[in-house]
Amino acid sequence: MSYRSDRKWSLKGIDLKSKSEAEKAALFNTVLEEGIHGLCYSAYEEGQEPGTVLTKAQIQRRMAIIAPYTGWIRSFSCIEGNELIPEVAKELGLKTMVGAWLGPDKAKNEEEIAALIDMANRGLVDIAAVGNEVMYRKDLTEDELLGYLHQVKEALPNIPVSYVDAYYEFSVRPRITEACDIILANCYPYWEGCDIDYSLLHVKQMYYQALDAGKGKKVIISETGWPSQGTGLDDAQPSKENALRYFLNLQQWTAEAGIEMFYFSSFDEAWKVGAEGDVGAYWGLWDKDENLKF
Repeated sequence: MSYRSDRKWSLKGIDLKSKSEAEKAALFNTVLEEGIHGLCYSAYEEGQEPGTVLTKAQIQRRMAIIAPYTGWIRSFSCIEGNELIPEVAKELGLKTMVGAWLGPDKAKNEEEIAALIDMANRGLVDIAAVGNEVMYRKDLTEDELLGYLHQVKEALPNIPVSYVDAYYEFSVRPRITEACDIILANCYPYWEGCDIDYSLLHVKQMYYQALDAGKGKKVIISETGWPSQGTGLDDAQPSKENALRYFLNLQQWTAEAGIEMFYFSSFDEAWKVGAEGDVGAYWGLWDKDENLKF
């Protein structure tokens, strides 16, 4: 089995609302077998967390599970073994969006940036993402982030260089939007407490807001997803049924609209409960034991 560029024909013209849960589960497997555009790579196994140094063997094992179903892999850091993710992805014929993780630690930031540039110069990076939700977390000032963006753009003139954040940040931070070659927008109706019934409409609004902010620049949905269990947020309720429905809706819409999307995420990661509450551990298409959920 291999990733197919002519994917998703099976969802075109289908009324997903009329399908039973069993029919949706069958469609999920068909869509996955045809191949999706991109997946966010979940690196950390049970008992691991950021700071754990990843081994090539564990990256190879997990990458081999998901590689047949996607054309692109997104990674989030360039140090502590994460630099091996794009290397393994390239060995399997995948394209890569490689992220340098930025935060308040300037020494680590410089290490991340240097590693990102090095990997790109070795042909391992198709899109360079300089930071993820740094403005949302208020870890850096705009000027500090722009300094890193310009540093990477100058070093990598032949690779698209951008920054990843919530869709609305590109509307309120025009200097950052201007500095990005493309717009990498995280779009999560769940985190805005949206009912699953209105989630597709809401994510479309998010995308078009980012598109408007970009003033003609290409917009890629760099993250979106729905948790399969945990405590709800306002009208947004985690469940396997809602996660399945959201996945199919997003795959259908982005295929028909020609929008590139990285789905979050590949595997469940238990460490994320600390930052996000109990739902943080349940965003994967595969569970923590690497079993496909649907």
